[in-house]
Amino acid sequence: MTRTPTCPAPPAASLVTKEWERLAEATRDPGVFDPATIGDLPEAARRWLTHAIPAGTPLNYSVQLTMHGRIRIGKWRSFTATQIIKPGEGYIWAAKTHLAGLPITGYDRYSAGSGQMRWRLLGAVPLVSVDGPDVARSAAGRLASEIVVAPTAFRAAAWTPGDAADTTVATTHIGPNIQQVILRVQPNGSVRDVMLQRWGNPANSPFGLYPFGVTVEAEAGLGGVTMPSVIRAGWFWGTDRQDEGEFFRATITAAHFC
Repeated sequence: MTRTPTCPAPPAASLVTKEWERLAEATRDPGVFDPATIGDLPEAARRWLTHAIPAGTPLNYSVQLTMHGRIRIGKWRSFTATQIIKPGEGYIWAAKTHLAGLPITGYDRYSAGSGQMRWRLLGAVPLVSVDGPDVARSAAGRLASEIVVAPTAFRAAAWTPGDAADTTVATTHIGPNIQQVILRVQPNGSVRDVMLQRWGNPANSPFGLYPFGVTVEAEAGLGGVTMPSVIRAGWFWGTDRQDEGEFFRATITAAHFC
């Protein structure tokens, strides 16, 4: 009998179904969260984790998210999306939006050490198909930042204190690169901001490291944990170009840990 995947790939990711299924494989012997075992972490990280994860929660490494929102591609456009994330290993973000009233479907991904963006009009006409080391390095930065929506996979990163008392730094080895992400944690344990120097070429700049960030506007109980549910993200975060660089606004409506 064929087993039905607990985190199945959506149609928009049909070209990378095998990669999706690999990232969604059930965690073997995940163990459960015990606050007494995180005494080695910085105070801000402990505050976030004890706020986000109830004691006894299975420490599964993969999570599938359902979301909707707006993405700026020339102008702001509505989208719906499903995403699989396995911190330290990969993600696939599969989405649907519209151009001149016509559907665009496709995905961004980092998996098996490579990155790719592939989007089609009407499911058939190629619009975007790019890969290569620059795309992979940028996607690895995105993957590192998304540990905040997979708190049960916190051991995928090494945690150190940040420069400010309310921050902690998550360091992850992803492919050939080391990614460092700063989490700003509020007194109640919720994450307020996620910041990093991410590889990319925003505003058609030369490829390089640029400020990138995510601001959490609301959180919710999803999939048995408390996680960011309303977010804004973009380049040049924390600078006077933040409004120019913002390109992503999303509401996460469901989470399923694999």
